[in-house]
Amino acid sequence: MGLGAFARAHTAVFTEDAMLSTGDYGWGIIGVTQRSDAVARQLVPQDGLFTVAERGEGAAPLRVVSSIVEAISGRDTPEQVVERIAAPATKIVTLTITEKGYRFDPQTRTLDLADEDIQADLAGRPPLTAIGQVVRGLQQRATAGAGPVTVLSCDNLPANGELAATLATGFAAALPPAESGPLLAWMRDNVTFPSTMVDRMVPATTDGDLAAVERELGVRDEAAVVAEPFKQWVMEDDFAAGRPRWEDAGALFSDDVAAWESAKLRLLNASHSMLAYLGLLAGRETISDAVAVEPFRSVCRRMMLEEALPSITLPAGLDGEQYCDEVLRRFANPSLGHTTAKVGSDGSQKIGLRLLTTVRGTLDAGRAPTWSALAVAAWMHHVANNPEQDLNDPLAQELQAALPADRTAGTVVTALLGFRPVVEPALAGNKDFRDLLLHWYRIIETNGPDGLGNELNHG
Repeated sequence: MGLGAFARAHTAVFTEDAMLSTGDYGWGIIGVTQRSDAVARQLVPQDGLFTVAERGEGAAPLRVVSSIVEAISGRDTPEQVVERIAAPATKIVTLTITEKGYRFDPQTRTLDLADEDIQADLAGRPPLTAIGQVVRGLQQRATAGAGPVTVLSCDNLPANGELAATLATGFAAALPPAESGPLLAWMRDNVTFPSTMVDRMVPATTDGDLAAVERELGVRDEAAVVAEPFKQWVMEDDFAAGRPRWEDAGALFSDDVAAWESAKLRLLNASHSMLAYLGLLAGRETISDAVAVEPFRSVCRRMMLEEALPSITLPAGLDGEQYCDEVLRRFANPSLGHTTAKVGSDGSQKIGLRLLTTVRGTLDAGRAPTWSALAVAAWMHHVANNPEQDLNDPLAQELQAALPADRTAGTVVTALLGFRPVVEPALAGNKDFRDLLLHWYRIIETNGPDGLGNELNHG
């Protein structure tokens, strides 16, 4: 579920590598597109084959990946998706659908039952949401006696397995009692939801990337993806119906996935967002451009070392300072062209998980969240200074509606602190956090990127 560039450069590669390592070729991936059928249209004429082009130091030669055996459009053929999930041959359903694909309330981490698409899926239409398709597939699977199955979230969300379980059971529980009771009982006995942490930088493929692959490969590949050499996958080993030997492909099975998730979200992902909004402010097109600006790189490192690291528990064997240095090194890879606009998209879905957790943890420890507040202020400025049609965010309309016509530091900070889908009341009412946001927003608003740079150089 979710057949974007990341899933192809990560899950599909790990799965093919596992088969190559073990000689067990009985696995294959049925890829389901979500919002757009573009990837299915690219892959179908190519029999599911696509190229992974690694870029940067240590890059491997081009490889053609063959683990995808079918590609279908989730929006155009939802009944087919449900049938595939219900098929006895299906053992694992992975979700790589981004934060907004889960249709959940980030404050309560429960299914947004007010979502119009969720309501329509519950009412019995062929389901169009990923959660609706999964649960309707499980329901059909239970009825047919097709056996147990694993639902495996592969998105950057804390406790993503627990979240997926909560949303799936929430959807099932909202069905009419005659349906929900038997389904929930079957799910308890037959479905597992392991948590995972995934990591690989996979920017959107450009026309230039496709042309470069064509020159190297000798044939045109419309579904090619570009990725950094680095890749990582950490999982709980809780599979209901078997799995590929992903550990033979380099995956790590751990009982402490939460610690890996926290490190990734609060160090790497938080820094990605910080650099995106600072970069957008300064007119830097890519993340590698943004991290090359010395004050930006410096404050990013300080946010990780001084605020994020002290407020998380690292997994055993992970050196925190070394990890932070590796994050910045990876961001500096100019071959990826990861744009600040893309990384900065969907901010309302990311800010809470990536940055506000560190703000909260730092405040709870009696310290000032100086640098994470800067990142949040840069996001606020981005929201306040871009019209709705240019703000790539599922809550763009609501964000703009929350902002006053007179947009000063005081009015913007007050309005966005009061935006409940992102900021919880206790944090919104914290005077120290508010003062830091006002400090940074006023510098950005009054002096622009140059003034901010001067402030950071002297900070």
